Amino acid sequence: MRRIMIVDDAAFMRALLKDYLITLGHEIVAEGSNGQEAIQLYKRYKPELVTMDITMPEMDGISALKEIMKFDPRASVIMCSAMGQQQMVLDAIRAGAKDFLVKPFSNERIVEAVDRVLLSRKG
Repeated sequence: MRRIMIVDDAAFMRALLKDYLITLGHEIVAEGSNGQEAIQLYKRYKPELVTMDITMPEMDGISALKEIMKFDPRASVIMCSAMGQQQMVLDAIRAGAKDFLVKPFSNERIVEAVDRVLLSRKG
């Protein structure tokens, strides 16, 4: 079981990811709806993995990712984006994201990304 934080401005996306990650045996330690919350919650809960939307109000996911990486250079963040946001995905990878999920995502892709990122943490 790993400690995971989910950040997305859409409550239904958080619920979808939360339900599926719980069925995989993970613990959801925090949920946020914007980049500002993501930074505060990361510092408070220090999750092993974060899934974070790119496009959010108040502070976007890439800006939040940069702040989280300053706080913890070993942070494991999987960015989530809608189709057609390839440039944002590239920006996220450059900023330190370990992987990305394109919405709408399949359960298989979630497992693949989460497993790959968590395995790389051990190394």
